[in-house]
Amino acid sequence: MNAGPAAPELAEPHLLAVLAAAGLDVEYVRGAGNTLYRLGDDGQELPVLDFAGGYGSLMFGHNHPEIVAEAQRLLAAQSPIHAQFSSHPYANRLAAELNRIIHRETGTDEPYYATFANSGAEAVEAAVKHAELDRVLRLAEALEEIAAGVEEIRTAAAARPVAVADSVCERLGLPRGSALEDVIAEVTRRNEALSAHAPVLLALEGGFHGKLMGSVQLTHNEGYRAPFAALGAHARFVPQDRPDVLKEILEDERADLLRLVLDGADVRIAESPAPVFCAFLLEPVQGEGGIRPLSAEFAGHIQEFADAADCPLVIDEIQSGMGRTGALLASSLVGLRGDYYALAKSLGGGIAKASVMLVRTARYRAQFELVHSSTFAKDSFSCHLGLKVLELLEADGGRAYQRAAERGAALAAMLDRVRTAFPDVVEDVRGRGLMQGFEFKDQSGATDEVIRGAAGSGLFGYFLAGHLLHAHGIRTFPTASAVNTLRFEPSILITDEEIDRLERGLTDVCGILRAQDSQRLAIPS
Repeated sequence: MNAGPAAPELAEPHLLAVLAAAGLDVEYVRGAGNTLYRLGDDGQELPVLDFAGGYGSLMFGHNHPEIVAEAQRLLAAQSPIHAQFSSHPYANRLAAELNRIIHRETGTDEPYYATFANSGAEAVEAAVKHAELDRVLRLAEALEEIAAGVEEIRTAAAARPVAVADSVCERLGLPRGSALEDVIAEVTRRNEALSAHAPVLLALEGGFHGKLMGSVQLTHNEGYRAPFAALGAHARFVPQDRPDVLKEILEDERADLLRLVLDGADVRIAESPAPVFCAFLLEPVQGEGGIRPLSAEFAGHIQEFADAADCPLVIDEIQSGMGRTGALLASSLVGLRGDYYALAKSLGGGIAKASVMLVRTARYRAQFELVHSSTFAKDSFSCHLGLKVLELLEADGGRAYQRAAERGAALAAMLDRVRTAFPDVVEDVRGRGLMQGFEFKDQSGATDEVIRGAAGSGLFGYFLAGHLLHAHGIRTFPTASAVNTLRFEPSILITDEEIDRLERGLTDVCGILRAQDSQRLAIPS
């Protein structure tokens, strides 16, 4: 019987064509540990060493036996996935365990309240939504207090003579001797105008926080943002390691609410800071921006700015967190403390789609839980798997954190050896723990036409990844916003032999670039 015509490609066909151009359009049929398997032309499995690691989702590798066993136990027990609007004690246990570890790492005992979600971008959006709700409520509380003060002055004026100080009229641009009601009207007008301003959102240049309608506007890559600029709140992007810019932002954006106070028989003006800052988003180690760690020095400047501006810090630990850098929170390693944390990826153990937004008590608003929800969040399956992941991280005195740091150091040392051997080809090696980046020098002026064309197409890193896949059986990708940088985010199971294998692959790639010999690139046509 004839097989008939092939079915049309309907699942993101353009993306598949881009992958095909780089030789990355392969189907994987199985995954275990650090290895994915694809089928060869003869139908036999071909092992591929996975250094992409699910973009940081596989702290314990593919299908870790203990995590799989827990998933199977939950499914066999018919653990409810859909039990919304009921008690979820397992979610509370997961939140409590996250709190315990966060308290240990940050040296605080202030509780963090948890809102669960399905993806990292959703956790980021939940954090920003919560921060904006908090800002709006604080603003409303301040305006109510100001209005109450005005009524007290009116009551006093009805009982005895009061006078508007000349300085008040000058401050408001009103004629001297203006009536009290005119002064009240002008103060009210100015406060209402200030309260109508869009909130100030800050994010670091190079940062990536998702591609949903809101989170994409917090992502620095203009190619992702520009087509949807009319749909979301815009962020002001802060350059790395520029504390002077933080000072400028504080000066530019801070604003004061005006309040009238009665000083004896005189009405005078006082000022109080307006809550204009919604949030400052940052990654302790930028993932899609090229694997760029935040320095402890600049983290200190950010913390100082946030305190001075009363600007909540939303720390995106989606890719860097869950032990990958040697701690649950990469931010704790540089002394940064968040008002909000977003965790995802490895929280689900490489199986469940799970994330969480954590907000500290000082910022917490109970109303948020009634205006924000997510159908699949906080279910028994993902919460229990999250508990199993934390159990594995904390076992043997936190051996997993130690191994992430040790294996990360070994990986970084190897990458640095290759950089030293090819200074004409490699621009930089950087990262923290098992989150490493390997940046190639710009090849847009290459003498080899194919290499030059790949560099000009914006797909340079993908072509190199295609060569590593087909010539060396190694899987990795460039970072999305810095395509000259290959990412390496393996699990803690990575061995010296596997690191050596990557070294041979990268040495080959660097040799091809040095020789400008694209004919050696092993990418199927």
